[in-house]
Amino acid sequence: MGKRIGAQRKGRGSLTHRSPSHRYKTRIEYSELSKDNVTGTVTSIIHDSSKNAPVACISYGNGSKKHILAPEGIKVGSAVECGGSAPIKLGNTLPLTKIPEGTPVFNIEVRPGDGGKLARSSGNYATVISHDAEKTVVKLPSKTFKSLNPQCRATIGVPAGGDRKSKPIGKAGINWHIKRTRGKQYPRTSAVAMNPVDHKFGGSAKPGISKTTKKTASPGAKVGSFGAKRTGRRKR
Repeated sequence: MGKRIGAQRKGRGSLTHRSPSHRYKTRIEYSELSKDNVTGTVTSIIHDSSKNAPVACISYGNGSKKHILAPEGIKVGSAVECGGSAPIKLGNTLPLTKIPEGTPVFNIEVRPGDGGKLARSSGNYATVISHDAEKTVVKLPSKTFKSLNPQCRATIGVPAGGDRKSKPIGKAGINWHIKRTRGKQYPRTSAVAMNPVDHKFGGSAKPGISKTTKKTASPGAKVGSFGAKRTGRRKR
């Protein structure tokens, strides 16, 4: 009798496969929406295991404290502003309609007031392409274009930590800790290297077995492509 396959163990939701969110320090959010500019000062720059970019702690003049993704070039003591009339300066947060075309931005809101959803990874940034009366077009890191509400806010600059992948991992133990911070399993055994009782793709029949699985299959057989309409490379 084989063991449960990895997909079944993940679906059970045990602690092994859960992200350790109790270790995450903070969440990224902008200052409250207001007509006036809010000026703040960077009090510290910290590391949060849930994010691959540094986090800057901001103390605003109205008494509130927020955390934002630290852009490249920011340091403790730097002044940042959040508002519709803030200058085009590194670390400042403005609505997209106030940002000139060609400016690199990150942590872009999808809906006004949601705190930022797009271009948040270290070294990734989007570019403001064009403005219209009802929409602003930005070019995302994936080279795709997206139309957004002009009142959605974004931060000027590029998230710090873009060279984090330049340093080699060095040993497997470090990679284990990196994966563990996100609730991922490491090391991972390839499915085709298993026995037939442990996985659908295991055993000597692996070259000729189909990767497409019907939607009504049992949990032990539900691997590969579920109810796929088509497979293979699309012809151009």
